[in-house]
Amino acid sequence: MSRRGRWLAGACASTVAVGLLVTGGSPATAPQEGPGRGAGTGVAVGAYLHYGSPGVDRMQGLSRWLGGTELRAGHTYLPGDTWSNIEGAPDSLRSWARWRKARADRLFVLNVPMLEHNEAGVPDARVAELIRSGARGEYDDHFRRLARRLVTLGVPDTVVVLGWEMNGFNYTHRCRPDPENWKRYWRRIVAAMRSVGGQRLRFDFAPNRGGDAIAWTRCYPGDDVVDIVGMDSYDQPPGDTFDDQVTQPYGLQKQVDFAKAHGKRISYPEWGLFRNGDNPEYVRSMLDWIAEHRPLYHSITDYCPHGVWQCDQNPRSARVFRQLLSTGRGRDRTSSLDNQDNQDGRDH
Repeated sequence: MSRRGRWLAGACASTVAVGLLVTGGSPATAPQEGPGRGAGTGVAVGAYLHYGSPGVDRMQGLSRWLGGTELRAGHTYLPGDTWSNIEGAPDSLRSWARWRKARADRLFVLNVPMLEHNEAGVPDARVAELIRSGARGEYDDHFRRLARRLVTLGVPDTVVVLGWEMNGFNYTHRCRPDPENWKRYWRRIVAAMRSVGGQRLRFDFAPNRGGDAIAWTRCYPGDDVVDIVGMDSYDQPPGDTFDDQVTQPYGLQKQVDFAKAHGKRISYPEWGLFRNGDNPEYVRSMLDWIAEHRPLYHSITDYCPHGVWQCDQNPRSARVFRQLLSTGRGRDRTSSLDNQDNQDGRDH
């Protein structure tokens, strides 16, 4: 999905199974007490709410709307317009770093472009030239600077969603113009960032669901430079139903199977509504899928047309999202929410 919308926007599985999504926690941290707090085993719930500091502030509002559910995955993007921004120049990274450090069980998820002018409509021939330059190491210093910036800010364990949706048609960091050198370039970036002292970065390989411009398996750069196999999955074709989205070539089932074969955790850095409109069955099915397959984290894209909290055009989907992810949810909680207008509690 285009980041331009993010800049301008600023903006069933059983009850027990879906309930695992709101328990919080991460394997390396101690449990904490209180509603929505972690027991060390849960899926980290997140949302993309705004690329900058307002996104941090809105995390509290969404959490309140969900009855106190702890949002443990803070998700934002580095602009891909200039190398200086890709190096971590945005001041808003300080706000995200403060949010991450406030709790030991939180994840900071940062989408990082691989090339500048990332949404400039660069033609394939030029993209191939840039990828070859990256594979030769010409851009290594930019990524070392980013890694140093993250370490200095105190977020050395950031989850880096590098070159996301690389199997698509649009981004300058797309894979199709030269898959072999694209993989070499990914490896150069990871090596450069891992060379920085104090870093504990994890790298998330996150294609679009489906075949798109190229089979995403052709872009996979290797198990030694990938920590997580993600997928961005919106409610849009190909796939008229959720079952289609699961079974389509290079769809959700392929992601799960591929990650298992390679010994990797999965994630869903971006998901949400899209071309099929207000579709509560999609939201329910996606959350059931997440509950069953237990990704490291998931992050709904919460602005129109994709979202459920900051977007008023999806009221039925918002109701389902709120029911299934609210802390203290159960039969009584669900029944009471069914009797509320889903706009109640929108306090962003």
